[in-house]
Amino acid sequence: MKKIVILGCENSHANTFLAYIRDREEYRDVEVVGVYSIEREAAEKLHETFGVPVMDNYDDAVGKVDGVVVTARHGGYHAKFTLPYLPTVKAVFIDKPVTIDEEEAVTLMRECRRYGVKVSGGSCLKYVEEIAAIREDVKGEIAGKTLSGVVRAPVSYDNEHGGFFFYSEHLIAMLGEAFGWYPQSVYAERRGAVTTTLFHYPEYTIVGLHTEGFYKYTVSRHSEKAMRNEEFPIAGTSPCFLAEWQEFYSILSGNEPHYTEEDIIAPVFILNAMVRSMESGKEEPVRSFTI
Repeated sequence: MKKIVILGCENSHANTFLAYIRDREEYRDVEVVGVYSIEREAAEKLHETFGVPVMDNYDDAVGKVDGVVVTARHGGYHAKFTLPYLPTVKAVFIDKPVTIDEEEAVTLMRECRRYGVKVSGGSCLKYVEEIAAIREDVKGEIAGKTLSGVVRAPVSYDNEHGGFFFYSEHLIAMLGEAFGWYPQSVYAERRGAVTTTLFHYPEYTIVGLHTEGFYKYTVSRHSEKAMRNEEFPIAGTSPCFLAEWQEFYSILSGNEPHYTEEDIIAPVFILNAMVRSMESGKEEPVRSFTI
């Protein structure tokens, strides 16, 4: 059996992953030895629905599991919940945002690498097929070179889960998957419910639209000879949720991850650059980092 623990049960990921384990034959070799949440009621609901034990402390299962799933809504808890388990586990899944702090993100990935722990996580939107199709157009220079593009996704500004960081990584995952994880600089400006960001790459500039209250997910690519636009709904049944679980299950089974540790935490650096830009009113560099 592959034994795991789920830390942070306040969002739908915990329910979704537990349903996969319960309902799909291919995951019957996964045992959830415990769940934990800072909101104990959320963990108790999982116990009622799935019969999983509720833990009193986030580190109660250290040394007892092969993998860790961290799905706390507030990214500020993610490193704290993950670090105690690294010396004794094989794989971790860390939901978006992987962390909020840049230095903490690097430290977390260095510790994962130190102990040989494979990592997955971040936003599930990087697994959306429509975005992958645009990525292939960019790589293959279909209809000519990429001139620009537009990425749009929802955002939440005022919440108790990290403010702007709570939901904003979805757009960054869409951007990274389609156009590259490492823009050089950003200029971000918020006006009311919308934050407009210019993501500057060496070859082109992509426009990002974070929209509060308007739940649309779109990616468009403008090339020399054409424009391609993809719009896709995101719901609990969307294939991207199963894809992110399959990635975690794969690395828990000993396979190599599809994304590097650098790719996993690149959004943390982009988001922090956006925050600095909104505060300064200037274009801000996306800080480089080394794991």
